[in-house]
Amino acid sequence: MQREGDDEAWRSIVENFGERAELDDEHGPDPATPPEQPARPDPYAWAVADEPEEPAELAESAPAYAEDAGGDLYHSGETSYVPPDPPPLPVPEPDRGIAWAGVVGSPLLLLVSLLFGIGLPSWVGYLMVAWFVGGFCYLVARMPKEPRDPWDDGSRV
Repeated sequence: MQREGDDEAWRSIVENFGERAELDDEHGPDPATPPEQPARPDPYAWAVADEPEEPAELAESAPAYAEDAGGDLYHSGETSYVPPDPPPLPVPEPDRGIAWAGVVGSPLLLLVSLLFGIGLPSWVGYLMVAWFVGGFCYLVARMPKEPRDPWDDGSRV
């Protein structure tokens, strides 16, 4: 069941397929001359930072040479900042330390003995596997039961 105009419409579509649009601009580029290539940006420009400009008050007050400042420019200031001593490393509780030693140390000991061909009695191997599994279970059991504050990112001021 075709309509009478469908065949004519399809025929006109097929006949006009691929026609180029007519442009009003007659003064286009000359086809004999190749178009100019745009200037390419430097691909390494991101790696070279521009030197920051020195503020005017610093440029006027700074002497031109280190000899004018009386020696070394970096050590000529009246005061120097001395950072405070860092806090001591935290020491885990003895039970958690033993658990961590089992989780980390026993696989390392088994690996070293395997690499160097050191024969261990079977009971030592089983003891190390039990130490690993027991330490892991102990650490999981001692984890906090409540979730931490979702807005706490851990930073300290």
